[in-house]
Amino acid sequence: MTVSAEAYLAVVTETIGRVAAEQRQNVADAADLIAAALRADGVVHAFGTGHSEALAMEIAGRAGGLVPTNRIALRDLVLIGGDPADVLGPKLERDPAVAHRLYELAPIRPQDVFVLASNSGVNGAMVEFASIVKERGHGLVAITSAQHSARMTSRHPSGRKLADIADVVLDNGAPYGDATLPLPGGGAVGAVSSITAALLAQQIVAEVVARLVAAGQRPPVYLSANITGGDEHNAELEARYAGRIRRGS
Repeated sequence: MTVSAEAYLAVVTETIGRVAAEQRQNVADAADLIAAALRADGVVHAFGTGHSEALAMEIAGRAGGLVPTNRIALRDLVLIGGDPADVLGPKLERDPAVAHRLYELAPIRPQDVFVLASNSGVNGAMVEFASIVKERGHGLVAITSAQHSARMTSRHPSGRKLADIADVVLDNGAPYGDATLPLPGGGAVGAVSSITAALLAQQIVAEVVARLVAAGQRPPVYLSANITGGDEHNAELEARYAGRIRRGS
């Protein structure tokens, strides 16, 4: 396989089609779980570390997305918890203890639901966070790479992985190592997990909205802040969830 923009497009196109077909039922199951939580006045909390944080941004606080959503991030330890900035680092996601702080700092209620993203699904903070979520009785949707996770040993003391804990697991279709175009001297370029995770996130949101509309409800959906009336529309909806959703961090 050559390394080129066209080659990457071909891989991405094939992967998107495969993920969309294979994960259709899991998308529906995730939407059922989330729609039920929203009907119970719940909020969707999204959490991802590393590049999987892009998934949380896709779920929470964007145009065309659901308003009752909250993004959890490792930097909450600093911005909300008051920890020194030097606590943040590339290996922080491997520390299970971090999960307890993040859960305590988040504005969580019993009826809330969670979407967690981790390509490997093995890092300590993510597995511990998922464990806490389930211990507290919340619904949990996971987005991970089945192929990558299968080839990894868990970094959590329990030996479990994210996919072992969630109510609904969606496979983002990424290969082991994420990148798709092999290089002659070893290694590869052209990661796909962010693209397929965004696809799955948007499909879930679309299915949640479809369920709310079918139930005769007006879905609480964001308008772009950069169109006329967007700020006013969004502020009115956000006021319904005051203190439960965070924006700007």
